[in-house]
Amino acid sequence: MARDTGGDGYLLDNRQAEAGVRINALAELFDPSTFRHFERVGAGAGWRCWEIGAGGPTVPAWLARRVGPDGYVVATDIDTSWLPGARGFEVLRHDVAAEEPPPGGPFDLVHARLVLVHVADRDRALRTMAAALRPGGWLVLEDADPELQPLISPDEYGPEQELANRLRRGFRTLLRQRGADLAYGRRLPRLLRGAGLADVGADAYFPITSPACTVLEEATVHQVQGRLVAEGLATEEEIERHLANLATGGLDLATSPMISAWGRRPSAA
Repeated sequence: MARDTGGDGYLLDNRQAEAGVRINALAELFDPSTFRHFERVGAGAGWRCWEIGAGGPTVPAWLARRVGPDGYVVATDIDTSWLPGARGFEVLRHDVAAEEPPPGGPFDLVHARLVLVHVADRDRALRTMAAALRPGGWLVLEDADPELQPLISPDEYGPEQELANRLRRGFRTLLRQRGADLAYGRRLPRLLRGAGLADVGADAYFPITSPACTVLEEATVHQVQGRLVAEGLATEEEIERHLANLATGGLDLATSPMISAWGRRPSAA
């Protein structure tokens, strides 16, 4: 997870109990896509990898298995409480927007998912990531773009769906108040080229009607419930009604598009 230096702190704080539920739901939703991108760039035996804003263990654990005993994986986060008892990879507290790259580089692969969208000094963080690559190494960045597809219920055919989307608009307002760039994902290819990377490519993915979407939404609403009410973006009654609607399992929920972009540091001539 990333540090949000705007507003009064990161909205979805890792210290809250619901954070673990969100981390697991995000892993279920997006890990398969992330791993396909690692395979696309050729991650394999002996690679040295830096996983930024890891949150939970699933991504660095997959990388550790992939690179094998001759490789190296370091997972960093400003809050490492959801990375207990790590096996096969190192865990370090680290703020990519404020610190130099961790020891262990240069890296064959640097990856961050749902990090830069929340970071105030995104430009510095991106420069740090690109500078940590060895010649020929790959940077893979994945960030949501809520403005590209803003609806949590794309098929808004009734009051339950309308309420879900209204609360989602309130949630986006809270994110913007804390400095999140909700159109950042679409900029990733341009930013990777601007960082001097070659062979840049990108795609987008967002699931619809996965049970994990419902789990993620329930945990998110619980985390921001007080903020929504305090800012006048929703009432307690509306939030409780939405949570009851979620419990029925009848809402077809989506996520924002996850934009995945990759680029390679040119090899020395």
